[in-house]
Amino acid sequence: MPQAGSAARLYTPDLLALAIELADYPILPTLPRFGDARSRSCGSRVRLACSLRSDDTIERLGLEVTACAVGQAAAAIFAAEAADKSLTDMQRALVELELWLEGSALAPSWPQIDRLSPARAFPGRHGAILLPWKAAVEALSNPPAPR
Repeated sequence: MPQAGSAARLYTPDLLALAIELADYPILPTLPRFGDARSRSCGSRVRLACSLRSDDTIERLGLEVTACAVGQAAAAIFAAEAADKSLTDMQRALVELELWLEGSALAPSWPQIDRLSPARAFPGRHGAILLPWKAAVEALSNPPAPR
């Protein structure tokens, strides 16, 4: 269990600064694929919309994030690298993240994910961290929404 003062170790200036980057990824009505993920443990939610290239990789991305600073930081890290990723890439990243959060010493291959390292000691935040990847898997697994 985290100790007193641990919030300062979790909510670092670096982590808090990431949340600002989400403004660069608005959900647009022209994005045809949608995914939605909610954390049962904390109520955080990520809605994702995207368009795909002809090779079924993400071309454009939009996010709506209702989460704590940790969830927002995870979404910003996700969004910065989501372009050109496929369903398989997202599924692999999700498994790697789950194992890492459960204590695996092997860090996920997702760029900049190490910026979330302080949150590994806070299991109550793990659900929020996983949401962007879960929403992406849903969006990439489902057919485009009808117009």
